[in-house]
Amino acid sequence: MASSEDDRFQPRPGAPKVRSGPRSRRFISQVLKASSKSGASGSGSRPASTFGRGRVAAVRAGHGLGPNARRAIIKARYLVLKSAGVKAVATHLRYIERDGTTRDGQRGQAYGPDTDATDLQSFEKRGRGDRHQFRFIVSVEESPELEDLKGFTRQLMQRVQTDLETLLDWVAVDHWDTDNPHTHIVLRGRAGDGQNLVIAPDYMAHGMRKRASELATEWLGPRTELEMRKSLQREVDQERLTSLDRTLIRQAKDQTVDLTSQPTGQQRQTLLRARLQRLETMSLAERIDANRWHLSPAMANTLSSLGERGDILRTMHKALRGKQRECVLEPVPATSVIGRIVGKGLADELHDRAYIVIDGMDGRAHYLVLPAGTDLAELPVEGILETKAAGAVRAVDLNIVDQSAGGIYRTVDHFSHLQRIGDRDPQAAVDVHVRRLEALRRSGIVKRLTEGIWQVPDDLVKRAHDHDARRVSGLNFELKSHLSVDQQVKALGATWLDLCLVTSTSSSTSTEPINTGGFGADVARALNARRCFLLSEGLATLNSQRVVLARDLLAKLRERDVTAAGESLAGLNGKRFHRLQDGDNAHGIYRRSIQLASGKFALIENERSFSLAPWKSMVETRLGQPLSVTIRGSSAEWRFSVQKGLAV
Repeated sequence: MASSEDDRFQPRPGAPKVRSGPRSRRFISQVLKASSKSGASGSGSRPASTFGRGRVAAVRAGHGLGPNARRAIIKARYLVLKSAGVKAVATHLRYIERDGTTRDGQRGQAYGPDTDATDLQSFEKRGRGDRHQFRFIVSVEESPELEDLKGFTRQLMQRVQTDLETLLDWVAVDHWDTDNPHTHIVLRGRAGDGQNLVIAPDYMAHGMRKRASELATEWLGPRTELEMRKSLQREVDQERLTSLDRTLIRQAKDQTVDLTSQPTGQQRQTLLRARLQRLETMSLAERIDANRWHLSPAMANTLSSLGERGDILRTMHKALRGKQRECVLEPVPATSVIGRIVGKGLADELHDRAYIVIDGMDGRAHYLVLPAGTDLAELPVEGILETKAAGAVRAVDLNIVDQSAGGIYRTVDHFSHLQRIGDRDPQAAVDVHVRRLEALRRSGIVKRLTEGIWQVPDDLVKRAHDHDARRVSGLNFELKSHLSVDQQVKALGATWLDLCLVTSTSSSTSTEPINTGGFGADVARALNARRCFLLSEGLATLNSQRVVLARDLLAKLRERDVTAAGESLAGLNGKRFHRLQDGDNAHGIYRRSIQLASGKFALIENERSFSLAPWKSMVETRLGQPLSVTIRGSSAEWRFSVQKGLAV
């Protein structure tokens, strides 16, 4: 018998412990995802939707579809605009209307329910107050046979509008630049009555896809036996997850497939057997006897990875346009890479995850996945890009520590040291260190005591490394030049080629030497041509067959570039151009950014004149607003609290 002391016991569970790492998904979520991968229908795996528009239509859609119906894929995304960021919508709209997406390789054109030319800026403005937005990618298996994708999309969205019982505000762009033509649809999250548009999950997951399948079947007619057989035959040897594999996974019991336990048509049995034999050669299935095979537990993941790898290799070969390169599939490289951009796009068009293909100076081609939110418009094809090695200690931080005395770094002392050791452009080198110190100052790691004097901690290298690790998630990269190497040869400003010449080798901007093949050979030829151009401009001299560059070459080239741009702009806006020198202060309204050969500059304008100052990403949010700037060598220190009375 329990004592009275036992009755007093009351369990008081504490809060769950916080564990590091990603949150584990709920078991039911894992089950649903696994069943979806295997091709299971959503209707039998969970209850029907109890909220949102389209609940009834989700159940009724596709009831008349048979096994010979045309197949369609719809990828859907629900995007909360507040979380996505202010530029997310404009960036996505600009991307789907990018160049090279039409049948003839021209720029894509957005359209809507009633017009073939929709203004995306107007659409974006209408949706600025929306809570959320829907994005869809619609692809029909036989989409090349749909000559009128616009008409198909409009009919599909009309049926969706009927199912949801409200007017819809949407735009779409057709893409013909892949093997499977598809349509991007952006739908505002606002119903016709002005309320938030809430779509039932079942309709998002299945109903809309079934409507597309119904419509494709009406347009193209049911699939014939010959079409279905050829489609399955193509899957037998593919190194990717196919519908045959999903059938095998569904039929398997304890990872074992018995072809006699679930009799189907003789032709399908033959195809399944052929697929199992192909999987056996890939070590993803093992024969037990004449009719039974044991499937590898990693089969689905391995085939999915192989399919992704194949897609990436095809993307790289297309970008290289016949150039023979070793392809490196390393989304985040372990070492630094520098090269020219030969291809770019979205690895995941629905979630705006971007990629670039780099023709590296190491003679290899690299496929790199960019951080979320990267604007591909800022990375021009043929531009020069450098990636930073993850976790590497920066040489600039080591130099700052070496040149510090008693915890104090002085630009004058560093400049003198560089002159003593014969550096060709000591001012440019000092400017690089000052820019790094400014970045660390904003994070509270170093302190600027006065002009050119900084207080640095003893553990600067460690704290700077931790600072970089916190800021960077995934790939860390820098666009070195928006110009191709051929365009840089005769450019007026300070180019990446000039930086390579000043430092005698590209090793200061990359851990790799210039390779004698591939893009490295192109760079070597461009460097020789650039030397000849500098000789003709009086910015270099020939001494015993050796080209000697002018002192402060980068500063002189940059000054020429900015002066020429300023004088050209003065003739257009009617205001006086005021050139800023090292240490000068200026204030005014930030009007716009200007891309020069020497880099990007911000145009600062007041009532009487304007100036150009080195641009930083932080000023872009202050477009049309007053700010002030102080020039520090080749960089600028920006302030957003402007004192009255200051003038350029």
